[in-house]
Amino acid sequence: MSDYLVIVESPTKAKTIGKFLGKKYHVLASAGHLRDLPKSRMAVDIENDFEPQYTNIRGKADLIKELKKNASEANKVFLATDPDREGEAISWHLAYLLGIDKNSSCRVTFNEITQNAVRDAFKSPRKIDMELVDTYQARRVLDRVVGYKISPILWKKVKKGLSAGRVQSVATRLICDREEEIEAFIPKEYWSIEGRFIKNGEKVLKKNEFVAKFYGDKSGKINIGTGEEAEKILKDLEKCTYSVVSVKETEKKKAPSAPFTTSTLQQEASRKLGFPTSKTMLIAQQLYEGIDLGKSGHTGLVTYIRTDSTRISDEAAFAAKEYIAETYGNEYLPKNRRIYKNRNSSQDAHEAIRPSYMTLKPDDVRAKLTNDQYKLYKLIFDRFIASQMADAIFNICNVDISAGKYIFKTSGTTVKFPGFTKVYIEGKDEKEDEDAGKLPELGNGDILNCLDILNQQHFTQPPSRYSEATLVKAMEEYGIGRPSTYATIVSTIQARGYVGKEKKTLYPTELGRIVNNLMKQSFKDIVDVEFTAQLESQLDEIEQGSVKWTKVLRDFYNGFAPELEKAEKEVEKVVIADPVSDVPCDKCGRMMVYKTGRFGKFLACPGFPECRNTKAIIEEVGTACPDCGKMLLFRKTKSGKRYVSCSGYPDCKFSSWNIPTGDKCPECGSYLERVMTRGGLVVCSNKECKYTVKKGSKK
Repeated sequence: MSDYLVIVESPTKAKTIGKFLGKKYHVLASAGHLRDLPKSRMAVDIENDFEPQYTNIRGKADLIKELKKNASEANKVFLATDPDREGEAISWHLAYLLGIDKNSSCRVTFNEITQNAVRDAFKSPRKIDMELVDTYQARRVLDRVVGYKISPILWKKVKKGLSAGRVQSVATRLICDREEEIEAFIPKEYWSIEGRFIKNGEKVLKKNEFVAKFYGDKSGKINIGTGEEAEKILKDLEKCTYSVVSVKETEKKKAPSAPFTTSTLQQEASRKLGFPTSKTMLIAQQLYEGIDLGKSGHTGLVTYIRTDSTRISDEAAFAAKEYIAETYGNEYLPKNRRIYKNRNSSQDAHEAIRPSYMTLKPDDVRAKLTNDQYKLYKLIFDRFIASQMADAIFNICNVDISAGKYIFKTSGTTVKFPGFTKVYIEGKDEKEDEDAGKLPELGNGDILNCLDILNQQHFTQPPSRYSEATLVKAMEEYGIGRPSTYATIVSTIQARGYVGKEKKTLYPTELGRIVNNLMKQSFKDIVDVEFTAQLESQLDEIEQGSVKWTKVLRDFYNGFAPELEKAEKEVEKVVIADPVSDVPCDKCGRMMVYKTGRFGKFLACPGFPECRNTKAIIEEVGTACPDCGKMLLFRKTKSGKRYVSCSGYPDCKFSSWNIPTGDKCPECGSYLERVMTRGGLVVCSNKECKYTVKKGSKK
């Protein structure tokens, strides 16, 4: 029997903190929530002040029994779930199940899973924070009421199986509104003129050339709207001589970006690593809970990953300072420690996301990490280090060139001191104008030779579709959702079929538009950005103790109930036609239609219920089976993971997670296969052969 029982959410986290606490502590995992609202009914008593009717989650009876047994044998039970609203609620439910007084000193929280942080946390346990729990309950009950009240209307008026989420509906609206902007956009024509120049007397070499753009005349900028206007300017330029009339050199300093918050981590991982938000959070959670590093055991590599704060501890700032001085030199340190301001709405309970140990450099632990874990850990590590470094300093040279009555302009940038850019440069959502490169040495009065003048037609572009990264950024700016919910929101609207993804951009499906229009007509507050942001602010007020959670729910429902009643009576039924395929039904001859089920799209006969024929959608790989020579097909597991199998099944049992290329290994003769999860990597299927091809190179 252990003196103390500690309960956390995950087995990995249990292993990581277990090694810090000694033999008197026994650490177990709850595997997330043990109690929740049941799925079979709304389970919220609206008439009784929105009392939630929690039940034990199905399938967790044995775990609950084990936790109760261990709790009864321990002298003291500590609840060490994550330090946020969700974690507080899990601890509250555990206290209820295990008979622990919620006002006793049973709650332990830490922002990073390090020996010092964990041991310090156990020195000062606290009671369960009921304001945090009530904030969780308010969100949970709000979402349940909205979902379980609106969804039946969608089933009746649109399609069975649909659901409406409170925050997800607003995110869907953002995407629908953006698509409408794009469709309504009317492009406008404009032209640009640029010249290729070289200093008079210099040899015509690439290194001596530079480009300058037409600006206007001495009275100001000229916007060229038509080809005729561009041709007139070109004709005037035929007679001109070109000379430098102004050279201005300035020094520009650029400060680094703040350490990561949840939102900025998701955005940057999308830009730089191509990770969907759900993948970023999955990997970040693994890094936070702990990775097995061999001799040192399970080790948490980063601080808590659900935060909208850019604050860091004094200890972390000092560790970064030492690391920078030792690795790059004192000149890379700023004169004063960098302190970043949080957004007005940010909750400053946690630090920014940063490495837990400056001694664990990404390359030092790379062998113990998966490729994706390494990439994300390096991103977090480098961003944190850069955030504590000196400014980068650039020399900017702006040059004006006279051409008769016209002016051309160009600029060049050189790095005077790299500062933080030696470690990290933030990614951008939009492609930037990169014409500011190096210029030859130019002075006032220099005569230039014009090698070429080009004019080009352009059209103004509509706003871009949201990507997962820019949608998260928009939600954060509008105050929709919180760090713990961004990834779930983005995943849910795609899983429900309201939003599709094309080349990393999000677009509304026909179903998404229909549901969004219905929501705008009948539940305008639910899909109103400002209303949703105000509701999020009220949730923050519950956490701060300035308002009761039941009052927030009452105020919301007083406006929501009449909308429900009106929608039941007035919303007209919408008929959605299933897309028709070019595949005939082999039983009745009708052209089959595309349907969406639990495991994705499939083909079905439109003659249902008379004809119940269905077919899987077959996607050919394009190469033959290495065992029998028949065509290979892509298939999916029940969880949606793609794999390759032979069309000759069940006679041929060939299947693989990788894609056979159709080529033979030049070293051993086995077939080559492309690793589906690693881009262009091609390997030999013979595990004993090390032949590898990547981007045309052999290893």
